[in-house]
Order: sequence, then C-alpha cells, then structure tokens
Amino acid sequence: MTKRSNAVIAEALWGEMPQAALDVLEDLTKRYSLRVAFGELLYLDGKWYVTHSGLLRIATRNRCSGIQVRPAPGLSDPGASRWAFKATVYKSKTCRGFVGYGDADPSNVSFLVHGAEMRVAETRAVNRALRKAYGIGICSVEEIGSIERQREPSPEPKKLPPQPTNGNGSRTVRDRLCQVIRQHQLDPNLVKSYATDFCGVKALRDATRDQVENFVAHLADWADKDRNGLLCQLNSYPNQKEGAA
Repeated sequence: MTKRSNAVIAEALWGEMPQAALDVLEDLTKRYSLRVAFGELLYLDGKWYVTHSGLLRIATRNRCSGIQVRPAPGLSDPGASRWAFKATVYKSKTCRGFVGYGDADPSNVSFLVHGAEMRVAETRAVNRALRKAYGIGICSVEEIGSIERQREPSPEPKKLPPQPTNGNGSRTVRDRLCQVIRQHQLDPNLVKSYATDFCGVKALRDATRDQVENFVAHLADWADKDRNGLLCQLNSYPNQKEGAA
C-alpha cells in the first residue's frame, strides 16, 4: 500500500481533504503501514482515528507477545450497564506490560449498541493499551463517545440506486444484504463477523433465515441512522480475509 493509494481511497470515501489531513495520513501510512481500504483508519469530523483492527494489525506485525484483559475491580456496575476493564499488552516475553483502562456505559456509547457496553469497554481498554505500547499518537475511534454527539458529522457516503427485484417483487435476503454493504460502503468481512455474533452462531451458515433477516433489517436501519456508529461496531471485529457472507 503506497501513500498515494491511501490518499486516493480516502478522498474517494470522504471527499476532498485539506492538505494538513493528507500530511497526517502520509505520516500514518509511512510510520504504521495502516490501510484505509481495510478499515484501519477513519476520517471523522476533520480528524484521523485508528480502529481496533488497525491496532491489532500493528500488534501482529510487531509480534506482540500477548494481551491480558480483566475487569477493573470496583469500577463496574452491571446493574447500571457500567463496565470498566484493565488491559495489559506485552510486546515481548520479557516486557513488563503497557496498561490501559477502558470504560463504557449508556451515556458514552451510541444508543444503537446499548446492551453491549461490556464489549465496548473491553475494546477500549485493549485499544488504549495497544496505543501506549506502540506509540500511537492518535485516538482510536472506539474510544470516543457516541458519534451522534460530534458537531460536524462526516459526509454521508454516496447513495447507490436500489437493485432490481426478482419476479415476484421481493428481494432475497442475500441481495438485500449486498445492497446495504454497497450502498453504505461497508467492509463485507467485518459485516460477516458482526452477523455471526448478532445471530449467536459459530458460522453464519448455521443461522436461521429469520435470524439473518433480522440482522439485515438491523444493519440497514443502523447504517441509515448512524453509519459512523456502525463503523465503530464493525471495526471492533478482526478483519477476516475470507469471502463475505
């Protein structure tokens, strides 16, 4: 991935950027080899954010020895959906560890992920520890609060025309899912990981039709109402290189 390729893809997704933003992108590309096309960097409200998948890529490339995550004693209140975690990243077998804390509650996550505060808190803790361990100066997108609170949301992606329906006027579930992915420019591999988690199955092929239909309806609704919040959720999953669902 060249610096130029990253810039071209970024401007295709978010429109023409000021030179200062392109300079930051060039530095991030050179320093960390992060890829916009893989969802490892996001440009929101005029700022660059690294994603969970981007941080994991950096850790893997640097042969991270391990990550330990534990609940932070006395800081969580399950009854109030308030969670806090402590993550420790070990860069090598002799490393004493880099510690990061993450918290989440209904007040600082998107309303569309209410009920998943524990997972958000864990991801935030891991992200902070990874950023400390590898000297990542920019914030991760999962660490910020609800994207809905940003004063100047990022431009919406270009809407694509609806796909033709079949003979009886109904679109298959697969066609609908593919349309949502194309229309909102989502990473199909991350969508597949999210679908598997949403349906509570080990492999998406094990999900029932009703489960998949519910997921597609949920995904489409979330993408229409808060695409940036959806991107935060998708980027909490590791990016698999296999085909999309």
